[in-house]
Amino acid sequence: MGRLEDSRQAAGTDAASPRGVLYPARLPTFDRLPPPDAVRQLVRWFWIPEWQIQPGRSSRQQLIAFPACNLVVEPDAVGISGPTTGGSYRDLTGTGWAVGALLRPAAVRHLVADPAALRDRYEAVDLPVLHERVHREMTGPGDRQTRHRRAVDAFAGWLSDTIPRPNDEALLANAMAEAIDTDPTIRTVEDAAVRVRLSTRSLQRLAGRYVGLPPSTMIRRRRLQEAAERLRTDPDTTLATVAADLGYSDHAHLANEFRSVLGLSLSSYRQRATREEDGG
Repeated sequence: MGRLEDSRQAAGTDAASPRGVLYPARLPTFDRLPPPDAVRQLVRWFWIPEWQIQPGRSSRQQLIAFPACNLVVEPDAVGISGPTTGGSYRDLTGTGWAVGALLRPAAVRHLVADPAALRDRYEAVDLPVLHERVHREMTGPGDRQTRHRRAVDAFAGWLSDTIPRPNDEALLANAMAEAIDTDPTIRTVEDAAVRVRLSTRSLQRLAGRYVGLPPSTMIRRRRLQEAAERLRTDPDTTLATVAADLGYSDHAHLANEFRSVLGLSLSSYRQRATREEDGG
């Protein structure tokens, strides 16, 4: 997978949650910071990993990524990654860092002409001013927290200067994405359409224009993230209970979807994740 765009969406509905990360124990030094007020309609959160891997070794970061685009500054480049349709990973080696913004739909249309064309892809983008500002703060003086806060402020300042105030349609796209990701009662496209007061066809067009994925895929992604988190954090819960709680018709439905996206069975993932959490 491309660059750090597939080891970056390691957060849930708030900065403290590791939802989406399959093996949190493998994470490098990782900070998630809320966006400054000026860009709250453009960015859900900023994420900043730093790593120093011993020579000859690597650390694989595996994810069920959020259905969103990310704008990422790294030491030598800036890139934008599109929404992913499956599991993703990045093998970290050597020493490095990244500063990423998990973009809200309202920001995407100003940076990507067609987010659907960027599915499962990473593209380098020529944004020298953004790169210079963030690179300067990440490599400047100060402890980690100070450098990260300054880097986020620099990133947010560039976004605020570059992207105009979102219009009503863009804000509606934000509301759609937020509802799908945070409301566990939304289990179908029809549920989501009712929630944001749109027809299902209008909802599908809105998701395609601003996210690049169908709303049904966005809903499935949230449920898979929640399933993985339950399996990892609650080892005594049965697989059937997890499936029922998340609205799957049966255990087999969840198992088939989990395997198709991640190439893992539910039980094998649970065993591996529990072992890593225990330091095994």
